[in-house]
Amino acid sequence: MSNVDLIFGDCREELKSIESDSIDLIMTSPPYANRRTSSYGGIKPEEYVAWFLPISKELLRVLKPTGTFILNIKEPAVNGERHTCVLELVLAMRKQGWLWTEEFIWHKKNCYPGKWPNRFRDAWEHLFQFNKQRNFKMNQEAVMVPVGDWYQTRMRTLNETDRIRDTSKVGSGFGKKVENWLDRDMVYPTNVLHGATECGNRQHSAVFPNWLPEWFIVLFTDPNDLVLDPFAGSGTTLSVASRLNRNALGIEIFKPYCENLREQFITVIDTDEECIRNG
Repeated sequence: MSNVDLIFGDCREELKSIESDSIDLIMTSPPYANRRTSSYGGIKPEEYVAWFLPISKELLRVLKPTGTFILNIKEPAVNGERHTCVLELVLAMRKQGWLWTEEFIWHKKNCYPGKWPNRFRDAWEHLFQFNKQRNFKMNQEAVMVPVGDWYQTRMRTLNETDRIRDTSKVGSGFGKKVENWLDRDMVYPTNVLHGATECGNRQHSAVFPNWLPEWFIVLFTDPNDLVLDPFAGSGTTLSVASRLNRNALGIEIFKPYCENLREQFITVIDTDEECIRNG
């Protein structure tokens, strides 16, 4: 049975007690700039990078060399334009020693309707992938998807061009050989994840849907690996990790969330009280 540990405290301090090179996957969504004022105090956009860098420094220390850090974040709109704090943070983390390996996009299929004077509905968020080195654990086959309806019609008849590597006509250097796709029914996914925001937890102002951490946990970890969420919030990442037979460690500074998590993990995950640690 997997272990779930929850530390009540500020991750800026509590991370210092975690052993170096011990975490397989970090997945979290920190308070966005100018958001969650009632629970986390709110961080001004112009102060966001300076606030987060000490946290990311500790995360870099505790992550295994083969581990991955997934950061879900979104830049705010300030005075009619998008603030650059997220872009500045990515650049600052690269200087800190992180490799910015990939950027996934979470397309929210059920984004809220609304009207703004100079923009449309906000239907996506960043999921930045950071690593310590170029070679890291990644179970690509575990998240493969069906090849798609196009396959049935496109593969019925292949012409001569389909049987050779057809170089792009625009001079990009890219090319394809359609014949290579014969007899394949599964392919690798794209870096755009389509999914709704529904979640059964109503005790938190901003929650992950269960499918989102599940996709990354399956991709970047194996059973019995250790998953960390330094902003545990409603505990979705911890809950999903446990269900997938991964060990999980969360840090949460807001006491009401910790109390909700204690009840949640005792009843939902069937964990005994000793697995929830208040520090």
